[in-house]
Amino acid sequence: MNPAPHRHLLKDLSLSAVAAGFVTVLVGFASSAVIVFQAAQALGASPAEISSWMWALGLGMGLTCIGLSLRYRMPVVTAWSTPGAAMLIGSAAGLPLSDAVGAFMLSALLICAAGFSGFFERTISRIPVSLASGMLGGVLLRFGLDAFAAMKTQLGMVLTMFAVYLLARRLLPRYAVILTLLVGIAFAAGLGLLRVDGLALELAKPIFIAPTFSLAAVAGIALPLFIVTMASQNVPGVAVIRASGYPVPISPVVGWTGVANLLLAPFGAFALNLAAITAAICMGREAHEDAARRYVAAITAGAFYIVVGLFGATVAALFAAFPKELVLAIAGIALLGTIGNSLAAALREEAEREPALVTFLVTASGLSLGGIGSAFWGLIAGVVTLLVWKRA
Repeated sequence: MNPAPHRHLLKDLSLSAVAAGFVTVLVGFASSAVIVFQAAQALGASPAEISSWMWALGLGMGLTCIGLSLRYRMPVVTAWSTPGAAMLIGSAAGLPLSDAVGAFMLSALLICAAGFSGFFERTISRIPVSLASGMLGGVLLRFGLDAFAAMKTQLGMVLTMFAVYLLARRLLPRYAVILTLLVGIAFAAGLGLLRVDGLALELAKPIFIAPTFSLAAVAGIALPLFIVTMASQNVPGVAVIRASGYPVPISPVVGWTGVANLLLAPFGAFALNLAAITAAICMGREAHEDAARRYVAAITAGAFYIVVGLFGATVAALFAAFPKELVLAIAGIALLGTIGNSLAAALREEAEREPALVTFLVTASGLSLGGIGSAFWGLIAGVVTLLVWKRA
């Protein structure tokens, strides 16, 4: 799959890509916004400052999604570091917010260095595609399972959504996901499951926090945040890109996420990185049958991220108004094709089949050690298995 910088955005625009972009943002916010709120609260942020965090993160993700996808005419999706936010909840208590901002900036500088120097790309390029695909399958497996597990509590809604998806895949494949989402929203509204009472749109106001620096923040926030973001977020993010077949130049992309992170850190952007799970939605066939036109889904996601950022926590609360089962169902359904493709790619090469399977299983297990998630340890397990096999 070769880059096509000559492609015209308006000609490539499609309803399915817009739907994929919306689902990307819906899944991203609904699944982890509460963790970001808790991280900000752990650092003593006021409600206005938390709104500023959402502004900075939404703007950072939106501009990088749009700018990088337009630059390379390939889907490049960014996200905040959910593991990084979880780490802040447990390790940042007691440190002043200004010290945390200084740590965010230092972590961003390290990401810039790892990206623009090419060190990160050289390291990650040694990982075989079969292992990267196995890791992607393991990361996404939970979403596929959760889609059907949601039937336990909302059988009618989820079963109806799945039935609509199957029919639409047969009759209107380009619009299968958006039709499924619309039916799910209508079903939820009919059951009174949409929690929209008291919602009011209000523009977020960015609040600048002047950075200060302390050894405690460097050791307790900056270095762990950098390591967790690179290992738990950027590594699987690259794996998604590679498993999807896009020749995105990793070094400048990672470097520019670091730049955006650095500029917006004083307003609350604690860590920006390549997305994995949500990126898979934009890179799958549901975004568009033509892989060369899927970059529009990432651009659309970027536009939605900017809207979310401008309205801060209010829009995040709107996403939270959707019932959990609807979010789980639409995420799993949108990722079905990507899960199947990743498993097929992981098991294609017989010589690498068992190492890829080990990668898949360790990743799917949810194992977390040292604050680093299972995607990283799945790759490590797969690489070790592959090395042992080659030496045997």
